[in-house]
Amino acid sequence: MRFAGRTAFVTGASSGIGRAVALELAREGANVAVAARRLELLEKLAHDIEGLGRKALPLRCDVTRAEEVQAAIASAVATFGALDVVVANAGFGVVGPVEELSLDDFRRQFDTNVFGVLHTVKPAIAALEKTQGRLALIGSVSGHVSVPATAAYSMSKFAVRALAEALYHELLPKGVAVTLISPGFTQSDFREVDNQGVHHPGKGDPYPKWIVMPTDVAARKIVRAVARRKREIILTGHGKIAVFLQRHLPWALSLFFRMSGTRGRREPT
Repeated sequence: MRFAGRTAFVTGASSGIGRAVALELAREGANVAVAARRLELLEKLAHDIEGLGRKALPLRCDVTRAEEVQAAIASAVATFGALDVVVANAGFGVVGPVEELSLDDFRRQFDTNVFGVLHTVKPAIAALEKTQGRLALIGSVSGHVSVPATAAYSMSKFAVRALAEALYHELLPKGVAVTLISPGFTQSDFREVDNQGVHHPGKGDPYPKWIVMPTDVAARKIVRAVARRKREIILTGHGKIAVFLQRHLPWALSLFFRMSGTRGRREPT
């Protein structure tokens, strides 16, 4: 019960990693405010959280709209009295070769993955400073390694990594821990979302199951890292290998991409 009596706020909580993290925080004793665009899914999640004996607050908000996120955080603080953990998780992936993507595709990607994170972070800082709490930003292995057809997504996650590094130094003297979470392939509906942010259920995962980390395993690792105030955690073995090669043997990683003919994943339609 590492978060007994604490309060958490999680964006993008309607599915995938966000949902699993919210449930894991509840299992660890936290009351959880969950935010996303799909209110009906949030209400189901809130019911599950309450089934664990915790309090839940479902909040519909779009992270691309600063005023909606600010209002959601204010509601969480007003309901629970404080915020101890904030997880900026909401995001999606635009895929495709640069020459085929429009500038609007890049803007749409940054609106959610970068400015959506900023919209969450800025109103949360004051509340976290009061509790000397924890801030987790969901990045990606793609924030370390860029592969063909992922320029827009990788650019956004490189930006999140830069933000996390700056925030780590800025907030450490104030007692707030900043943890960057960099997942590799994890189980979610992430790869069923197209470049417009529209979900296409049942399109399946293009990667073999043995390489994809189950969502509940990822959530346990994330919550443990946040509890321990770790600076960064890279999820999945292949993710750790990719980041190591990019840092120390970038030529080897480049050679692998060329020899394997890696072209990146396709947009689900």
